[in-house]
Amino acid sequence: MTMQRTIIALTLAGGIAALGAPAFAQEHDTPQPPRQKWSFAGPFGKFDEAQLQRGFKVYREVCANCHSLDMVAFRNLGDAGALGYSAAQVAAVAGEYKVKDINDLGSAIERAGRPADRFPSPFPNDLAAAAANGGTAPPDFSVLAKARTYERGFPWFVFDMITQYQEQGPDYIAALLKGYEEPPKGFQLPPNGHYNKYFPGHNIAMPPPLSAGQVVFDDGAPQTVEQYSKDVAAFMVWAAEPHMVARKRIGFQVMIFLIVLAGLMYFTKKKVWSDVH
Repeated sequence: MTMQRTIIALTLAGGIAALGAPAFAQEHDTPQPPRQKWSFAGPFGKFDEAQLQRGFKVYREVCANCHSLDMVAFRNLGDAGALGYSAAQVAAVAGEYKVKDINDLGSAIERAGRPADRFPSPFPNDLAAAAANGGTAPPDFSVLAKARTYERGFPWFVFDMITQYQEQGPDYIAALLKGYEEPPKGFQLPPNGHYNKYFPGHNIAMPPPLSAGQVVFDDGAPQTVEQYSKDVAAFMVWAAEPHMVARKRIGFQVMIFLIVLAGLMYFTKKKVWSDVH
């Protein structure tokens, strides 16, 4: 009985303390990233070539200093439905990078990149990446747009299944890149930490990477943090799934085939069993 009373007393005390204490955690919960409009959204969506080129430029001039793109080859830039680069342009981009290789004698060398090569990492290994970034290695960009997501909750996930909404990743990335703010009163940031309202826990090691006018676009698009964020998020979606457009096209063709096949099977069944009583 004494033990039960102690447990009840501690439970009540904890509940009273929770009710009486300021609900700082509730007041500063992570908000849901706003839903963006993407050209590649939906079952018939396609990549915007100009947006991918802008996003690639943001990656090269800003993000590539810290983030790798290990699973993407230079030749992918010239694939159908990609960035629209010609073979000569792809070769020129690859030639701007230095790639570590081994020559015919087995010696380690460094040569100019080729279209078949993958994007080299800005750091030799994860330990070096972490040491250069305050103890946290920047994540690879190859599949980050697929790995980062958030829960939309009920009933939104039901509508998402019907509308085939799959853009939580780029929505989150675009929101994160422009979500840096001054920490609210009472929020303690650790050394080298930065407040971001969309990052879980709000403490992110990466400083604000983008600023207005940082990257010059050749097509006259706005040179704002919002534009940079959306463009590089779209590029990251392409990097994670460069054959998305082909997948959607094949999926649509398969659905048409299955519908026709189902109709043929139905009428065949009626014909075969029409004389059976």
